[in-house]
Amino acid sequence: MESAENGSELVAGHCGEASDDAVPTAVVARAGRLESLRDTGLTAAADPGMERFARLVASLVAVPVALVSLVESSRQVFPGMVGLGPPWGETRQTPLSHSLCRHVVATGQPLISSDVRQEADLDHTLASKELGVVAYAGMPLTDAHGEVLGSLCAIDTRPREWTADELADLADLAAACSTELRLRIASREREQARKGEEQARRRADQLNQRTGLALARSQLLLRAADLLADTTGLDDVRQSLRDLVAGDLAPAYVGVVLVEDGRLRRLVDRTGTAPMETTYRVFELDSDWPSARAVRENRIVIVASPRELAEEYGPEAVAAYRSLDLHAAVCVPLPGAEQPLGALVIGWDHSYELDVLEQAVLSALGGYTARAVERAMFLDDRIDVARRLQESMLTDLPKVDGLEVAALYRPAAVADMVGGDWYDLYHLPEAAQGGEPVPQRATLAATIGDITGHDMHAAALMGQTRSMLRQADLDHAGADPAQVVTALEHANRSLDIGASGTLIHAHLRPSFAAEQGSWEMTWTNAGHPPPLLVLPDGRTEQPADHDMLLHPFVSAPERTVCSVVLPPGALVLLYTDGLVEYSGADIDGEIHRVASFVTAHHAEPLTGLLERLAEEIPGPEPCDDIALLALRVPELPGAADAPGAP
Repeated sequence: MESAENGSELVAGHCGEASDDAVPTAVVARAGRLESLRDTGLTAAADPGMERFARLVASLVAVPVALVSLVESSRQVFPGMVGLGPPWGETRQTPLSHSLCRHVVATGQPLISSDVRQEADLDHTLASKELGVVAYAGMPLTDAHGEVLGSLCAIDTRPREWTADELADLADLAAACSTELRLRIASREREQARKGEEQARRRADQLNQRTGLALARSQLLLRAADLLADTTGLDDVRQSLRDLVAGDLAPAYVGVVLVEDGRLRRLVDRTGTAPMETTYRVFELDSDWPSARAVRENRIVIVASPRELAEEYGPEAVAAYRSLDLHAAVCVPLPGAEQPLGALVIGWDHSYELDVLEQAVLSALGGYTARAVERAMFLDDRIDVARRLQESMLTDLPKVDGLEVAALYRPAAVADMVGGDWYDLYHLPEAAQGGEPVPQRATLAATIGDITGHDMHAAALMGQTRSMLRQADLDHAGADPAQVVTALEHANRSLDIGASGTLIHAHLRPSFAAEQGSWEMTWTNAGHPPPLLVLPDGRTEQPADHDMLLHPFVSAPERTVCSVVLPPGALVLLYTDGLVEYSGADIDGEIHRVASFVTAHHAEPLTGLLERLAEEIPGPEPCDDIALLALRVPELPGAADAPGAP
């Protein structure tokens, strides 16, 4: 898109090929497109994320009306909206007869017009006559397959020539909004896949219960589904399997081997009751073991007797089975996407014949075990990264003379939801000029931030962003917080880091111009929830001034700096949106609850205050990560005994 004029000519020429009634309804009604729309979970109701994009458009492009418009088969809906009046603003929807966005869907191209009343193909649209649309700029919102779901549009109620910079900014925001829609669709698809697996499990249980002969084994499978679904690690899977089959099959041995780097590795029983697992912990996939054959050939392998074992397998397998005093065994492959993940090994110290039904039951048990193993490996990796992430963020806070500090990080209740929330607090060293130390403008830096996403990538970006921000502070001695954040953004774009999100970055230093013991705090807010200031007399302030969020594709205007003097007894709370933004919550109402809570308890020890705050506001199982950072200026000695003191 080289200019606003070129964009307008391109789209107007495309729309000129067909009348309004001939806009390709087949494109609008395409099944794959409508399915993607449903999977976003968005409809004619306000959505916090989409509202945020609408506000960004209205602010960045300076228009009275901005919409995130999704085009359904018979209407367009506005999950994100700014400035649209009644009745359409109340219902958050219009018929397609009032929709310019459907042209964007039909053509797959931006639609740019300085005055739709002057466009031969658009002048009859009811969007102009009933909604008051005059100037229109709409950018496509697409899913991962290129289907256009709607548009991110800027609307003016008077003629307007769109500048190239405005259209570029609008296109960048549309790309970010499309990414958010794709994340929601992917999340919905994962949830549907999980439900599909649960339905398949229920059908399998029902089939096994049709015959009395299979009743005992079907109960075994039912317990396996329930028990293995709750496992959280590989050791837990192995222990659960041993407990599961002990009653019904009464084996003498239960073991699991897994494929790793072309070899097989045993999950060693931590009780030490099977020493051979340590002796033969790793063996080759092409070796003469029954379990290796089951994995190679992807089939159940039965060892009916010690004689059969000696005739068909190697001496190591014979020695291992003899050490366990096994007379019969079965090795069940654990099915994976392309090849078995390993094998489940069950052995008896007496002769044991497996009929066809029991083989089918064990095959199903192998399937449950495989899913549990996959989930356990996934969770082991996730939990390990989450733990290391948490440890990296929960470093010891520095000791600060004349200031009380405390922080808290609480991960989401869902074990594998690794997020990008973080806090930081560190001293700023003196800058050296000509060999002489020069005091910094600030002596302490404090940050609260939230990188977009809930996955390993978000966690990695968080770590990079946190480090780059520290480096920017150290490399720009004497710079204010806005300049430091601007340096971070420059590095983010130049190095193609790709981090996006929100943060508050603050500098604090003792104030010698105010009351003794006071501190001065200056900060810049990049689209983050406002800081909460609790003054000594119990009044609260929530400075709502903020600039644009961090985004690698959006160049923010010059960032602004706010400043406040914190007298003795004042408290500052910085927090991430997991504290106040969750399903069914009104953000402004939750922020008010936080302010009331902190005001009522601001004199309590900070650590306990933060723990109670995180427990009582979002509840004991938060849906998102929560990071909190509190700073309090202590009362001067004897202040409580002074005349007139509360």
